[in-house]
Amino acid sequence: MAKEKVVLAYSGGLDTTIIIPWLKENYDFDVIAVAVDVGQGEELAPLHEKALKSGAMKLYIEDVREPFVTDYIWPTLQMNAVYEQKYLLGTSFARPIIAERLVAIAKKEGATTICHGATGKGNDQVRFELTIKSLAPEMKIIAPWRIWDIKSREEAIEYAMERGLDVPVDKKRPYSMDRNLWHLSHEGCDLEDPWNAPPDDICLICKTPEEAPDEAEIVEIEFEKGIPTQVNGVAYGPIEIIETLNMLGAKHGVGIADLVENRLVGMKSRGVYENPAGKILFDAHQILESITLDRATAHYKDMMAVRFSELVYDGCWNTPLREAMSAFATSTQQNVTGTVKLKLYKGNLIPAGVKSPYTLYMEEIATFGDSQELYNHKDSEGFINLFGLPLKVGAMMKQRVENEK
Repeated sequence: MAKEKVVLAYSGGLDTTIIIPWLKENYDFDVIAVAVDVGQGEELAPLHEKALKSGAMKLYIEDVREPFVTDYIWPTLQMNAVYEQKYLLGTSFARPIIAERLVAIAKKEGATTICHGATGKGNDQVRFELTIKSLAPEMKIIAPWRIWDIKSREEAIEYAMERGLDVPVDKKRPYSMDRNLWHLSHEGCDLEDPWNAPPDDICLICKTPEEAPDEAEIVEIEFEKGIPTQVNGVAYGPIEIIETLNMLGAKHGVGIADLVENRLVGMKSRGVYENPAGKILFDAHQILESITLDRATAHYKDMMAVRFSELVYDGCWNTPLREAMSAFATSTQQNVTGTVKLKLYKGNLIPAGVKSPYTLYMEEIATFGDSQELYNHKDSEGFINLFGLPLKVGAMMKQRVENEK
């Protein structure tokens, strides 16, 4: 009789490396490992040998980098969604597309169960499982970190060593890291104490501001309907434009964020994020919207961006509300076309210019000089009288009440 099959979200990292033998030791499963390429920046080919050596029956490597950008990153950029002012959601919106591929392969292979390596304290368990539930409600889910006896990364390393497995961390620097096209995150170890400054060598993508060049560099980014299409006059595809801006931003120490965030499960956590392209694109997009969106739309969109970021952070990508909010964001981007110029200098992004054929900024109106034909200063008096009428009526009522006492 054939064994049941389990599909494992596999990265080749510490957790998913030890999960393969753990599954085989504790369940009667054939393990199918699935490595989803969202731009980890590593050679994925060696994972075949590693997964099989760990006990998997086969490994899928799925390249989803382009849909990751076009279907997840760009909609979030169009909304200007940033979680708690700093976190650009790099891990958050990568999990749903990974989970989608897990479900697709589980159905293809006739697997009954999907397994992931997210911890019981983290957000990723929610992101994986909500996506799985939305696409395959019949699928069983195993989350080893919620049920096994391993309690720490140090114990996980010991578990791997006892079974002769290679792991990409050691006890001297056991950071938990997540990397994709959009970012690289660092958590754990000495970072768990917010009083500790990040080590000087923690960044693997970005130069520190101290290491960055002493000369500033100008970068021009062109957008079409809220989507970046060119850098310094050169057209790029979705993957290439992020890679290009990652290199430019990293060179100048742009996009390093050190933050304590509120996890969905109720605790605070501290992480250091490297997000050079993301920081450049978000700042540039906001600058372009400043001249192309009207006041009411811009202000309402700002409020929606907070809720949108919470939905993405909480794993609610495949929900009617998120989809409806993305439709709203897309509608607002029809005139968000133009070019933004930024100066990159030692970790700073300095606005250096913006233009758009759809600009609502009219110098002939905004000027402090003579603009009587387009703006009559005398009109302000009537506007202020009407705008302030409720205040005036309220004050008159208070005076009347006081006089009647």
